[in-house]
Amino acid sequence: MKRFVRNTAACALAMLCCACMDYGPLPEEPFSQTARGVFITCEGNFMWDNASLSFYNPATRTVENEIFLRANGMKLGDVAQSMAIRDGRGYVVVNNSGVVYVIDTDTYRVTGLIEGIVSPRYIHFPNDTTAYITDLYDPRITVVDTRNNRIRGRIGMNGHKSTEQMVQWNDKVFVNCWSYDNKILVVDAARDMLVDSIEVGWQPSSLVLDRHGKLWTATDGRNGEAPALWRIDAQTQQVEQRFDLPEELRPSELTLNGARDTLYYIGRDIWRMPVIAESLPATPFLPYSETIYYGVAVDPDTSEVYVADAIDYVQHAVVYRFTPRGVPVDTIRVGITPGAFCFKR
Repeated sequence: MKRFVRNTAACALAMLCCACMDYGPLPEEPFSQTARGVFITCEGNFMWDNASLSFYNPATRTVENEIFLRANGMKLGDVAQSMAIRDGRGYVVVNNSGVVYVIDTDTYRVTGLIEGIVSPRYIHFPNDTTAYITDLYDPRITVVDTRNNRIRGRIGMNGHKSTEQMVQWNDKVFVNCWSYDNKILVVDAARDMLVDSIEVGWQPSSLVLDRHGKLWTATDGRNGEAPALWRIDAQTQQVEQRFDLPEELRPSELTLNGARDTLYYIGRDIWRMPVIAESLPATPFLPYSETIYYGVAVDPDTSEVYVADAIDYVQHAVVYRFTPRGVPVDTIRVGITPGAFCFKR
């Protein structure tokens, strides 16, 4: 659930079209996937408990769907929001179930569980023994000891109501506040403390850090303010440049290539631009073609581009794989509403 206001028509259609998905206890299927590839988190339908996890092997061009269900004999839950890998462990953030599953990235079996979070969104690892988890409804960041998956504290956000994506520059962890806010928050990871904020446009929805130490965020715009891309120096915390866009090309889903020198984003089409650019690209990398582009990611090793097409947010959707030049390579059938990617290297 990238945005917590979901299309009501899609939800209604889901209620009509989705059969009862109460699987009951299922046998646990053995997996041993040591190859590199990409995990794809599929949100499912809000309140329908039908989130899923897929794994795609680009070398063999094969996909395994519902791997969490098949490996563990239980459903993943309600709205798979994001995933990150750290030290061979996968952390799958399930937003509306209020849980983060820790899985073995080869067997897909659950090895740990982080609970006690209201509505988790993203996970970040400021050091080898700590995880930060942002929250949609709790105005705090949850601090977890990754050695035992126990909560060891919370970081208050000084009145900011929600937190989203995180990136790190030295001991500073930058956090965007999407829900009716206009700030990038700055957390001192050495002290687990909010220390500063950076004012940007309304509702910053994505956050990445390029190879030159520049933060990039995308804002929705509000009350006459144009949607925009923002470039910010992480060291000085000063805005360097703002790129305004028309409303119909509102940017979202920022991501970088492996070299972190090229920015990709969704703005109806798929766009890309060098991070040192002084102007926006004139033509899209992948033009809009009657699809609902819902997620984009770049393989950090091959620079191939993966684009999620939600179709109608109800039926099982697809992910398209492209070469760095935009030539189609594969079409991957996955679960409902694929939204995020996590590369296993």
